[in-house]
Parts: sequence; structure tokens; C-alpha cells
Amino acid sequence: MPTSEPTQEHFNATRLRTHTWDRLKTAVSDLAAARTGKREAVREVDGLLQDLYTIEQYWAFPGRGAVRGLRAMLERKEYAALESRTLKLVRTLVSGQVRLNTGEHAEHALDHDDDGAERPRNKYFEVLFVDDLNEEEEQLLKENLAEVRDPADPFTYDAIVVPTVQDALIALLFNSNIQACVIRYGMPFASPSAKGFLKDYIRAIKEVDLRDRNKADMGPLLGKLMRWFRPEVDRYYVTDTPVSDLKDTTVQNFRRIFYRQEDHQELHLTILRGIQDKYNTPFFTALMDYSRRPMGVFHAMPISRGNSVFKSRWIQDFGDFYGRNLFLAETSSTSGGLDSLLQPTGPLKKAQERAARAFGSQFTYFATNGTSTSNKIVLQALVEPHDMVLIDRDCHKSHHYGLTLTGAYPVYLDSYPLPEFSMYGAVPLEHIREKLLVLKAAGRLQHVKMLLLTNCTFDGVVYNVQRVMEQVLAIKPDMVFLWDEAWFAFAGFSYIFKQRTAMFSAARLHRKYHSDAYREEYAAHIASLKKGEIPRLPDPDKVRIRVYATQSTHKTLTSMRQGSMIHIWDEDFQRKSEDSFHEAYMAHTSTSPNYQILASLDVGRRQVEFEGYELVEKAIEQGMLLRHKINDHPKLRRYFDIVTLENLVPAKYRPSGLKEYYSKEKGWNRIEDAWAHDEFVVDPTKINLYTGKTGVDGDTFKNRYLMDKHHIQVNKTSRNSVLFMTNIGTTRGSVAYLIKVLLTIADELEARNNALNHAEKELHIARIRSLTKETPPLPDFSRFHDSFRAVPGVPGGDLRKAYFLAYNEQNCEYVKIKGCQGLMQGGRELVSASFVIPYPPGFPVLVPGQVISKDILDFLIAIDVKEIHGYREELGLRVFNDHALGRQRTGTAMGGMRAAAIAQEQGSGNTNKKKKA
Repeated sequence: MPTSEPTQEHFNATRLRTHTWDRLKTAVSDLAAARTGKREAVREVDGLLQDLYTIEQYWAFPGRGAVRGLRAMLERKEYAALESRTLKLVRTLVSGQVRLNTGEHAEHALDHDDDGAERPRNKYFEVLFVDDLNEEEEQLLKENLAEVRDPADPFTYDAIVVPTVQDALIALLFNSNIQACVIRYGMPFASPSAKGFLKDYIRAIKEVDLRDRNKADMGPLLGKLMRWFRPEVDRYYVTDTPVSDLKDTTVQNFRRIFYRQEDHQELHLTILRGIQDKYNTPFFTALMDYSRRPMGVFHAMPISRGNSVFKSRWIQDFGDFYGRNLFLAETSSTSGGLDSLLQPTGPLKKAQERAARAFGSQFTYFATNGTSTSNKIVLQALVEPHDMVLIDRDCHKSHHYGLTLTGAYPVYLDSYPLPEFSMYGAVPLEHIREKLLVLKAAGRLQHVKMLLLTNCTFDGVVYNVQRVMEQVLAIKPDMVFLWDEAWFAFAGFSYIFKQRTAMFSAARLHRKYHSDAYREEYAAHIASLKKGEIPRLPDPDKVRIRVYATQSTHKTLTSMRQGSMIHIWDEDFQRKSEDSFHEAYMAHTSTSPNYQILASLDVGRRQVEFEGYELVEKAIEQGMLLRHKINDHPKLRRYFDIVTLENLVPAKYRPSGLKEYYSKEKGWNRIEDAWAHDEFVVDPTKINLYTGKTGVDGDTFKNRYLMDKHHIQVNKTSRNSVLFMTNIGTTRGSVAYLIKVLLTIADELEARNNALNHAEKELHIARIRSLTKETPPLPDFSRFHDSFRAVPGVPGGDLRKAYFLAYNEQNCEYVKIKGCQGLMQGGRELVSASFVIPYPPGFPVLVPGQVISKDILDFLIAIDVKEIHGYREELGLRVFNDHALGRQRTGTAMGGMRAAAIAQEQGSGNTNKKKKA
């Protein structure tokens, strides 16, 4: 039975920390002004300082030292000084400026006047030391590190010291500015802080319990946990264990291993070197260096160096708008310190290797034509004509066109429908398994090459990636997976979200299937199966992990428009696919790639390694905040609703029982269990606003109300909703402005409704009923016409054959949508000759060779959208005529007979082999 999720007042520990400091600021101001009884005010301040003393152990600034200083002022009854110091601390925290505590006690760190002697530095980070030190030893460590610093150091840092493994995990969970961790040999596990008021904020690590492990193993175990939890943090191990006794896994889990006798200078330089390695941007740096050189251009591109712009009398405004650096960096050169995207050997190669490290792949390739091109590259690299590809029907159109180019046979999968909102969810795992088993029964499983799914979907539905791959590999152990993560590039930098990304899942499954524990699990699973039952775990001796992900970096991370990456975790890549991948990459990649896009991908990688954890957490928080504000406001609730997790994911796919991330009654629901176990979850940065109660359809609401009047851009619309999206660039101010705009629109709608006469009110009510009750049917994929089936009676169609048959106009005719009804009632089977893609929903409801069903026709009539690609209103739908279908049917029948004969021959051969055996 589903259990109710525990809740908490604040979204995360960072918000709890900020709120507690704000409460302290108010409390000390009241105390200093004696606005309340002194005894009660002192008690309140004392309680808040106790909470902050627990919280601040996980930050270097202000840290526990500052809290101790504030408590000393309270005990001395220096209330005015306490107020001044608290206000200064809170102001520094809110501004985001952190001062370097250069070895002095933290309570004196703010005593410097703002005279320029000690200014905040941008490249500041914190180093976590895990060692059981007392207060004096901790201060000595900080002083020793301060002594070896050099004013010329490119980065500055301060130290946090925690005594236990559990404290270290909490610090890594809470503090996004930790960039390095030094783990000492032999520390305890448990922390008393894990049992107090922080327990609601550390559920992400609640299952980590190492109490029964040897203290000597704690350091290596913490390093191993960090590889999963915060892989971007540099890990160092300090031990006395002889080199010969160190395990290989211990060596692999740490960037460097130190011995206690080594000095602080070496440790300091090593930490800075690790930070510098992440900070380096090989291609961006090379492009900057190139642009600063004096250059004579006797090559293509008059715009290079800005010569054709800044010397013009007529287009100088173009140069003024973009500035000189853009044109200085505009070049077609691949030498002089630059590199070729098609065959990189220098800075681009290094930039892609760093991206692979950041995103957890074995190989990463940059693309400057967007993920539409990345999708076609992967498809062309991996599938051949007549291979079969299982693909969700409502995926991006680039996949459908990619299959047309490759000549592979698509087997379309249907997502569960959400008719109330005129949108689709995702493809249930059981539906995927059913298709595979049908193909297996038909003797076609050996032809199935790839499973292609969109994760997350446009509306934010997220698959359980590991579960899908595991159960598919149990049926087809060499399946290739292509996960379209166009809208999910950011997810790899959230400790909760990353478990549903392609690269993290591939690495985890690979480790799992190569372990002795899995062999025992698999043997027990096989032994438990009933006769004829299909395994749900793959055979460890047969399974191969072959996973590809395409990401629109520019959609959710820092990159110029069209910046995309292809990530690969394929244990057979170099043996089977590398050459074909490079051929496909050559086929689709421009010989003149945009260097600004490539440089932005390089810089975006640097950003996510340093602050991706923090920025993604903030993007998630902004999405949660938007939900919270709309759900809590009575005027907004009158006209709008948030489409909740419960609305988007049916209960049978949510065993956790989680229905929404926030409710007014309970506050923030914890999401860890749902993201770990449910079949589908919803990305909280995708916020669907239901507009049906306004009587305004989603497209009109987007254009007339949001964009034209208030300059609010939105992601997409459905018939009765608009989709907002938060990202790493979204601020609290942006959310506040959107709430203000929605309140303004609510006032406008209320004024409009009050001014309606009786007849207008009847029309308005009818419009609301249409948007909320009379929703159009959401059709599944019908089927390929018999003329275009890959094999008669078996799922899969020859999309390429139908696509190119339509090139000959004599094979096609146009039929008005309403005219289709009469023809179909008369018994004619209408077959689409083109892709038909209405916006919204933005994916093909018809593909070449597909039979037009009554449900599809009803949908096209009912959706009432202005933009339908592949449909000409003045002519109608483009369909194949009977003459073309008759000729194709004859050819298909002959091909089917040949296929059957081959299958029978193969079957006879297998039977003879068995007899001989």
C-alpha cells in the first residue's frame, strides 16, 4: 500500500539555513530595541544560535566560529554589537560574497573595514577535511594552510573540518561550494547531527549506514560513495597504509593519496592543481588567444576580424550590437592553435574529453546543429536498412526523419494518453516488453537493433531508465539504447535526478552485471521463475551495455543556441561502432562549425563541474516555488491549476503514492523514494499550468496574454495548458514577476467575466466546457498499410519506402479532412503520404505509409490548431492513391513470400542442427 511521504517546511537545507539567519536578524533587532520581553527575546536568540551552530559546521563561512562569537556577545549582553554583527553577516550571505578566513578565528573575519584591503574574490571555494580533530587542532590546520598560500594563487579557499563519515556526507549534500575533499585514515561513521532537526533534510543519504564496518575502511568507502554522490569534487586520501597494501579500488577512487608526513605545501599545491584542471577550457582559451593575435586573412569569411562590418558605412550597427570580440573570434581556421571538429587532435579533443568526464560518459562529441542533427548521427551510425527500431511514436520528428534516412523499420510504441490535458505521458515498460515478445515469437528478435525513447518528455515525464534497460536486456541482451535527453542535460548534476539519466544508469548497470553479487541474484531469479515465465534480469554472460544519449545543452545548461552533445557509454563502441559513428558524424556535421557554439559548450562544461550541483538545485527550487505560489494563492486557483504529478502519472505507475511535490496543507513532500522506485516521475522544473477554467486555449493564452502583453516566453502549449520551465538561469525575481503577471491576468479575466452579457456568458461557458470536458480523443499509432509492412502480420513498417514513393506526384492525391470521413465510410482505406505534425502537440500523428484511422481523423478535426506541418488547408491531407497502393501491395506480397521462404529455410537449418546435436 502507498505510504504518505514525510514532509518538511523548507525545500532544502540551504533554504533552511537562509531562513534561520533571517529569523536571527529579526530576533536580535527586536532584542536590541527591547520590543519584546528581554527574557523571551534572549531565549529566542539563544535557540536560533543553537540551530545555527549545528548548521554552520558544514560551511566554512560564516562557520561555527562566527556563531560562537555571536553567542559570546549575547552572554555579555552586548545587544547592539550583536545586532550589528548579525546584520553584517546576513548581508554578506545574501549578497553571495564570501570572505576568505585567512587562518584567523571566524568571529573576527568581518572586523576588516571595507577599505579594499580584503575584498571578496570570485574564485573562492571550500575544502572539506574529514578528520576527528579537536578545536585547537582544527585551528592549527587552518593556520598551516594559510601560511602556504601565495597572493598570486589563482584560487582561494577555506577549510571545513568534520569528524565523521556521516558529517562528510551531510556537508557534501548541503554545501555546493565544496570543490575538494581530504579524507583522513580511520574516522568514525555516525554523527549526532543526523538525529536532530536536520534529519528531514538528509533523507538522500538515509540508507547509507556503515556502522558495522571497520573504521580503517571508512576512508576508501567514503571516496567510493562520493564518486556517485558528488563526482565533481576532487578526492584525496591521507593514510599510513603502505603502498603495497592499498587496494586497487582505493587508488582508483582518489585523485591522489598522501601520507601523514607529507607537508601542507604539497597538499595545498595539489588542491589548486585539481581546481585548475577543472577550470581549464581548452578550446575557449585557444579561441581567445587566436582572436588576440594580429592576423592577415587571405581565406574565406570577409566578416572575420570584423573587417567587412566595422569598415562599412551601412552595417556598423551590427558590429556595435555584438561587439568586436565576436568578429575577432570568427574564423574558418583549424590551425594556429585551433582545431577541426571533424577530426580533432588539439583543444577540441581535450574539451570533449573533459565533457565526457563531467557528464559521466566514455566518449562525448560536440554538435553545432542542435540535437535534431545529433539524433540523426546516432541513428545513421548504429542502424542499417531493415534493422528494427522500437521507438515512441510521440518522439521528436528528427527521429522519424532519421529512420527514413537509414532505411530501418520503426516499430512504434504508444505512450499512455492524458486526454484531459490533450497530451501524452510516456511508454509503459510492459508495452515495450509485449512488443519485444511479439517480435520474438515471430522470429524477428534478431533484427531488433535499438530502443529509442525520449527522457524526459516535453511535459516532464521521466522514465525509470535502469529498470527499462534491465528488463529489455533480459529479452534482448545486446539491445542498443538511444535516450533523447534534449530537455534533461541538467539532470546529471542532481544527486536525485542523475539516477534516471542514461550515462549514470549505463555505468551503474555495467558495474552491477560484472559483480559476483549479481551472478547470485541472477541465479536466484532464474530458479524462482515458473515454467514459461520470461526473465526480467539479463544473463550476465550475454549482456552488453550499449547506451547513447543526445542532449540539447543549450536548452537547460549554458550554451549558445544549437549547442548539443552526444554522450556514449558503449562497451562495444571501439570494436563495433566507432568507424560507422565517425562516418555518420562526417555526413551530418558542417565543415564550417560555429566556433562560438563550440566555445560555449566548453565553458558550459566548466560551469557544471564547479557549480552545476548548486545551480541545478536552485532551478529545481524555483520550479517548486512556482508550484507553491500558484497552489497557495486563492485568486490564481480560481482560474488556474498546476497539472500535478498525480495528473501526469497514473497511480499504477506510482507505488510510492506521491501525488504532488508541494501542498498547502503539508508543505514540501520528499521525493527521493519516488525517484528511486516509481516507473515514472515528473521533472519539477517543468510546470504545466492548466488554463481550461479561463475559457482561453493554451495557444491564445501564450500569445495574447503572456507574450504580447507581458513579454513572458513559455516552452509549449497544449489545447488547455501552457508549460513553464525553470532552468539554471531562472531567478527568484523571475518567478515573482511571473506570479505578478498571472495575478494581473486573473484580474483581467475577472473584469471580462463581469462585463459579459447573457449571450456572451453562454458562449463563454460553452468554451470552458469545450476546454475542460469535451476533450478530443488521443489516438494511438494505427498501423502501417499492408503495402508498407516490413513483414506481413508483424509490427514494423518500411517508412523509407513510403516516404520516397510520395516523391512521385502521380502516386498521391489530396483529400480534405472532412472529405476523408465520407471516403472511409464508403470502405476506402486512406494511407498518409507525408508526415502530419500539428503544433501542439508537436509530433507526427501520421507518418508516410500509415493508415488514417477514425480516431486520428477525429483528433485532427477536434484539436483546432493553426499550425499543422504536412497539411495544406486549401488542399487537404496528402494520401496515396489506389493505383500506387495496388502496385505496392503486389510487390509486398512477393517480398513477404520471399521473407517467409528464408525464415522457413533458417528454421529448417536450426532443426537439422538440433538433430545433429
